[in-house]
Amino acid sequence: MAPKFAYDNPSAAIAAIAQRLSPVTETDSLDAIDCVGRVLREDVVADRDSPAADVSAMDGYAIRMADLRRSDSIPVSGESVPGQPPAKLQPSAVVRIFTGALVPDGCEAVIKREDTEELSGAIRFLEAARQAKPGESIRRGGENAAAGTSVLASGTRLTSAQLATMANFGCYAANVYRAVRVAIITTGDEVGMFAEQQPAAWQLRNSNRFSLAALLRPQTSIVVEHVDHCRDDRESMTALMNERIDQCDAVLMTGGVSMGDYDYVPDVVQQLGGEVIFHGLPIRPGKPILGGVTKSGKLILGLPGNPVSATVGCRRFAIPMLRKQSGQRDWNAPQTVVRLEQAGSKTLPLHWLRLVRMTGHGRATPVISKGSGDLVSLGHSSGFVEVPPGRLDEEAWPYFDWA
Repeated sequence: MAPKFAYDNPSAAIAAIAQRLSPVTETDSLDAIDCVGRVLREDVVADRDSPAADVSAMDGYAIRMADLRRSDSIPVSGESVPGQPPAKLQPSAVVRIFTGALVPDGCEAVIKREDTEELSGAIRFLEAARQAKPGESIRRGGENAAAGTSVLASGTRLTSAQLATMANFGCYAANVYRAVRVAIITTGDEVGMFAEQQPAAWQLRNSNRFSLAALLRPQTSIVVEHVDHCRDDRESMTALMNERIDQCDAVLMTGGVSMGDYDYVPDVVQQLGGEVIFHGLPIRPGKPILGGVTKSGKLILGLPGNPVSATVGCRRFAIPMLRKQSGQRDWNAPQTVVRLEQAGSKTLPLHWLRLVRMTGHGRATPVISKGSGDLVSLGHSSGFVEVPPGRLDEEAWPYFDWA
């Protein structure tokens, strides 16, 4: 009989955890340049209209619509340039104007320079110019945003694009949510660093501490506060988890989530008062994954100890959940999709988180893996795709990269 799972796909499991998580509430006040990757705590409001007044969208000539009926040459009485007050539009004359310059009072349209014949101190309209409509090539004051309106909403993760918006409205500092504090705990008597000695055949170097910390490091709204290793001892694990969940907003663990005699994580989570939302999902790799939440809304994520499972699980599950805790509104934004080349004929009755290497725009090829302990295949991959049960066709699948 097939095992019964609390949730039949990764997205449903993530959503179930996310609705129970408590976002951080504390605020950091930072200069704008230091806000990159952080999450806005409050709206950014326009301090003036954008544009601040009517401006030209083209290099050309500011005119009155009546001018277009003239077939003779029309004098150019002045020019409007960016960074200066607008020239005065004289009767029976036009003003030369540049992109971004203020439109003179009385101007009803801007005619592109290439739609005119330029003479010495005057212009003549070509036939294309006579098709212009009122307001042609004029950007109206306030058409981007009116003063007093929100231009960036609370919960926005700030990138270079948003910093440009902030600067445009004089917002050179901002209140942002503090970073989510994370503890990483790896487990296993067989796991160690072995920096100065060759491990025995029954021992493993601790790759999980590096892969998980490296995955989280680019997430500026997340900070890894502690990285610990715990032996397979219930009392030690309970004490360490209790300490770290008190100090941090989330604890990520690797190992100890299966059904073996030394897999204590499920019991320890419950002993600490946490609620296990799921234990086991129909995925490969990472089927024994455990997701729990404390009474105060902190995350406990138990990842399998095998390094491919742990790394894939951190990318697929931990990062969106931690983004939710960071206060981000679009914490679970849609993924890029790619098509598999040379996918073969094998299918799985599970959601296959399949290692791939990108080969071109929107295209990837599978990385052959010997299993969830194959760190060589992991190192050859650029990420993984999520393929639904029993599927292997030409559709595009969600792609999760390591960057």
